[in-house]
Amino acid sequence: MLNTQIILSVLLIFMPISIAAHQLDWGASVIFVTSALAIIPLAGWMGIATEEIAVVLGPNMGGFMNATFGNATELIIGIVALRAGLIDVVKASVTGSIISNLLLVMGFSMFLGGLRFKEQTFQPVVARLNASAMNLAVIAILVPTAVDFTSSGVPEAIMQRLSGGVSVVLIIVYVLTLLFSMKTHSYLYDVGMAEFGGEVDELGKDESGEPHEFKKPNVLLWSLVLLVITLGVAFESELLVDSLEDATASLGLTALFTGVILVPIIGNAAEHATAVTVAMKNKMDLSVSVALGSSLQIALFVAPVLVLTGVILDQPMDLNFNPFELIAVGVAVLIANSVSADGRSDWLEGVLLLAAYTVLGIAFYFHPV
Repeated sequence: MLNTQIILSVLLIFMPISIAAHQLDWGASVIFVTSALAIIPLAGWMGIATEEIAVVLGPNMGGFMNATFGNATELIIGIVALRAGLIDVVKASVTGSIISNLLLVMGFSMFLGGLRFKEQTFQPVVARLNASAMNLAVIAILVPTAVDFTSSGVPEAIMQRLSGGVSVVLIIVYVLTLLFSMKTHSYLYDVGMAEFGGEVDELGKDESGEPHEFKKPNVLLWSLVLLVITLGVAFESELLVDSLEDATASLGLTALFTGVILVPIIGNAAEHATAVTVAMKNKMDLSVSVALGSSLQIALFVAPVLVLTGVILDQPMDLNFNPFELIAVGVAVLIANSVSADGRSDWLEGVLLLAAYTVLGIAFYFHPV
């Protein structure tokens, strides 16, 4: 844990660099890269602050906070991009986040974990429950696109109302999944707490059996840290989005590739590192929970919130996605469900997930605008 905090602290140097790049007009590409690198440690510290506060609030409120702030970085970037009118990038980032969590994060976790341990296991019940909810999410985001595809032309206002209704249903389902996982069936999700600097059991002893003094985190301090970090993410997101179009154009990248591949990697980097780290400690239960839970949260909460935010900001955000994006999401869900259904993993299954992500990444790179 300490090493992780040191690395995140060092990466914060990119915050003043990105500000200097913006003020001194060093170019869109430099601003884009430095602001992206600045968001990564901010997202990491946001996760640490949330976990510290969750320890004091208890499992139910703590679980709610983790769920709420789990994808806060992606949500903030999405809202900033939505306000700037980059609808295609926002839509692509939603599908890209789902794909990257299911294929890239879980793939790296199974691959690197499988290199250290011949075979790893996790609870198949939780994987199947997440798979069922994910199937619903895919159906929900498929319906508006199917309505538009099978009609002679659906007015934008009608599509937004349709998407708004679907979004409300998805948010209700999301709330019910929180109730299920944190209250009525919380025992299914009891995967333990991952500590990077050693574990302490309920008797106050660490892994060596020696007494360990547990210090309760300062909620006020960590709440202040969380507030400052959230403001920092919002500021860096502004720099990222402002420079996005010019930077990606100079690099020869399309809005589709940027939204599906680059933005999710930037927003999810810290979370990706967590999933991989715990997998290499043979805690595949927690790793799979992070990967599947994050993708589910994007589909059931972040995407619907962005649609409803579009109504408030008077931006034409809806659930009518690029058909190829939906195909990619369907492929990701299909292979992820297939790999996780038996409750075991090895390095080859990780390779299969990474190969699927690579193939889709190549396709998005060459996909015409």
